[in-house]
Amino acid sequence: MRYESTVEAWKARVAGNPERVALRYFDGWMTAAQVDRASDALAVALVARGTIRGARVGIYLQNTPHYALALLALWKLGATALLLNPMYKRRELRRLVDDSGAIGVICADTAELETRQTLAGSTVCWLITTSARDFQTRNDPRSCDMTARPAASTDGDVAALIREFDGLRPADIALTRDDVALLTYTSGTTGPPKGAMNTHENVLAVATTFGRFARLAPGDIVMAVAPLFHITGAVINAAISLFTDTTLVFTGRFDPDIVLEAFAEHRVSFTIGSITVFNAILALPHASASHFASVKTLYSGGAPIPPATVERFHKRFGVYIYNAYGLTESTSGVIAVPPCATAPVDASSGTLSIGIPLPHVVARVIDPNGHPVPPGTQGELELSGPQIIPGYWNNPDATAHAMPEGRFRTGDVAIIDTQGWIYLVDRLKDQINVSGYKVWPREVEDTLYEHPAVHEAAVIGQSDEYRGETVVAFVSLKSGVLVTPAELIAFTKERLAAYKYPRIVHIVDDLPKTQTGKIRRQELRDENTAAQGVLHPKEKL
Repeated sequence: MRYESTVEAWKARVAGNPERVALRYFDGWMTAAQVDRASDALAVALVARGTIRGARVGIYLQNTPHYALALLALWKLGATALLLNPMYKRRELRRLVDDSGAIGVICADTAELETRQTLAGSTVCWLITTSARDFQTRNDPRSCDMTARPAASTDGDVAALIREFDGLRPADIALTRDDVALLTYTSGTTGPPKGAMNTHENVLAVATTFGRFARLAPGDIVMAVAPLFHITGAVINAAISLFTDTTLVFTGRFDPDIVLEAFAEHRVSFTIGSITVFNAILALPHASASHFASVKTLYSGGAPIPPATVERFHKRFGVYIYNAYGLTESTSGVIAVPPCATAPVDASSGTLSIGIPLPHVVARVIDPNGHPVPPGTQGELELSGPQIIPGYWNNPDATAHAMPEGRFRTGDVAIIDTQGWIYLVDRLKDQINVSGYKVWPREVEDTLYEHPAVHEAAVIGQSDEYRGETVVAFVSLKSGVLVTPAELIAFTKERLAAYKYPRIVHIVDDLPKTQTGKIRRQELRDENTAAQGVLHPKEKL
């Protein structure tokens, strides 16, 4: 059925099975009917604070039930949910609030004081708080701050407001598919963050197509692993569950032990998370196949998956990690590996396929002039379809540059083979030029992941008088395993062309990442002398 808005899709779900448990949070739970009633009450409370159709309201939270309730409440008012990373501080947070013109923010009670100070003098008129102790009684100290509970905001507290306005419901709004459901800011890796306007049509297009593609069925249990402040978590974890007869499980901020326990306790059948999530679980010595006994499908998106990691996870737990690809501008996943299929590896680059386009997605690879290239040829990945945003918030120039005629140019280098499988080679801006030869960091990283001691790897280019650029690798190791930079260099030298293998290897404790698991290569470039390495500057190619 074609729905005109997220609210219509939600109401159809509630009507279909109101007593299905819709949300779980440790030992707490809420049925679809209870979630509907609670989000109605919260919506009325937000109206009392000046929230109208088109208003932007920030959600500045970790993965707790408040997030789903706030999304539904805002959508019922025709308002836009501004997704805010709770790790952002001061200037990072203020910049997004100022750009969006948000009128209010929903934040954790532990963050209220600093948030209020940061947003003083901004467009924000109120702060509503939440507590990690709401909607459950277990109060796991790994997830909940066990010090004295902060006082609720004088502007209101979500749980208290739901009780205060219980039984009331907002006026119906005639939403359209063009109304903006989410305002999601890009990570700003190529400039200042831009606000992607994810419409109701965009959200519905991804949630419905990905749900069918991944074969979600009534009664499935969806784990909110990816952070909901990121487009993947908001759509492929939250929206996909809210619009289907399934249960959405929350565990707060990601903790590998808590997530592992939740897989078994709640009998999770589906989730999507970054590869760092699955690496963290692999690092747990007590993790076993029994924790994943109920899993039907695991997807990973947000960062490339090394083939070696997929193999190790499958061998240890009996579960295959399916690749998925999407961006903020595509409202999350639009390319994925079909369930029960095994992603092929491109022979020329050694890259694991990210899958095939989802229904209604048009993907093509183009040359610098915007012309399609033949199958098997590298070029820039371009996407179009109902999942692609109409543009960036108050930024027509950026919109025109990135989306000529509505087709989004991703900035990712890809290959499409004759069977339609898509392989992501790397980012255009991350290409390394060694003595006139092109080196894609992804290929070198995948080779490093084949070494049994390597936990995570990132590769960058460093200016070099002899070669133009030198390939440099940063590597973190698995617990209790030792290997030298020279050994890793020798390992890659045996497996890669002479111009590709790294001449410098830094072994570090951890790699810098975004909150969604993407490794910050730029930060490594800025700090590429921070660790000891091995260098052979005059070695011939």
